[in-house]
Amino acid sequence: MSTTASSTDQSGVPEPPGGDAHGRPGGPRRPDGPERAELRRAAFDPDTAPGVSWHWYADGRVQPETDFRHAVDSARAGAGYVWLGLRDPSEQLMDAVGMMFELHELASEDVVEGHQRSKLESFDDNLFMVISTVDYVEHDKLTETSEIVSTGEVMVFLGPWYIITVRKRGRHAMRLLRRDFETDPDEMVMGPWRVLYRVLDLVIDDFAQTAAEMEEDVEEIEAAVFAKDGEHEVERPYQLKRELIEFKRRVFPLQAPLQALQTRRYAAIPEDAHAYFRELADHLQATRESVASLDEVLGTILQAALNRTSVSDNQDMRKISAAVAILAVPTTLGAIYGMNFDNMPELHTKNGYFVVIGIMLVGMAAVAWYFRRRHWL
Repeated sequence: MSTTASSTDQSGVPEPPGGDAHGRPGGPRRPDGPERAELRRAAFDPDTAPGVSWHWYADGRVQPETDFRHAVDSARAGAGYVWLGLRDPSEQLMDAVGMMFELHELASEDVVEGHQRSKLESFDDNLFMVISTVDYVEHDKLTETSEIVSTGEVMVFLGPWYIITVRKRGRHAMRLLRRDFETDPDEMVMGPWRVLYRVLDLVIDDFAQTAAEMEEDVEEIEAAVFAKDGEHEVERPYQLKRELIEFKRRVFPLQAPLQALQTRRYAAIPEDAHAYFRELADHLQATRESVASLDEVLGTILQAALNRTSVSDNQDMRKISAAVAILAVPTTLGAIYGMNFDNMPELHTKNGYFVVIGIMLVGMAAVAWYFRRRHWL
């Protein structure tokens, strides 16, 4: 295997050898010289590292091998392939794995740092893919503080004789995926690319399931906002909008890597596998369209909720204004007759008090009738 690596950006466009798009020096972190093979053999022991699992596949079967180094050497020599699974690896662990499998240092750094968008990079005959994952969080009732989607990442190193899957956060799905994969000899015999296909298929299915669950939340919010006595709060629609934006950030960037997998030639992926990735791209596109529709609908609902809140505030102000106008009638009359001038003959009439009270009540009733006709009350 050559020590000179070329990488690609997320769209699959090759970069010049010896560096990446940011001018950082390229090339795997591995020593030169005849001692390289021995260092690879001694670099990594999966039996003592936490969060590590592995299997060796050959001839469509799981090989009963317990010596990891022997399995790696056999797969490297052309006898099947190794599937190594890692969970939240440390920098030291990735350095050891990178030395044993001759991984590119930039890809290893991405694994340690995490929080990467979905992307696909090519290094010589090997591929490195970051896949953003989403899992729907069940909740009894949607509130302004509900967590609706939890996110994670699955990172895949794919070579002709190995596949390495790295899970950072997200739900525990790799073990079940491996168990299901090992029940089908026809899949195991296809090679490492089939594992990548199964991982992508699982992630895209989760996307579709999350979109369906979020659609129910959107319908619940819509019913609450547009009901006859609908809610005027905007916190719940806004919270759902934020969660949907986070969901979009996970779903949409995966389209470019899938497009590259179905159209470009890679040494680790046979040409007859392009149809499988094309099918995944079709499923992802359907989910993208569903998410885009939900985004539009939720935007309309949020705007409607804001409008209803504004209308409600205006109605409250009208009621307050009408109440002030009604109370202005007795206040005005009381102020006039409370001046106590000597030359106010009404103050000395026998029924003056009752007349003034009657005028107040009639005036208040007339003002109230007027505002009710104007629908201010």
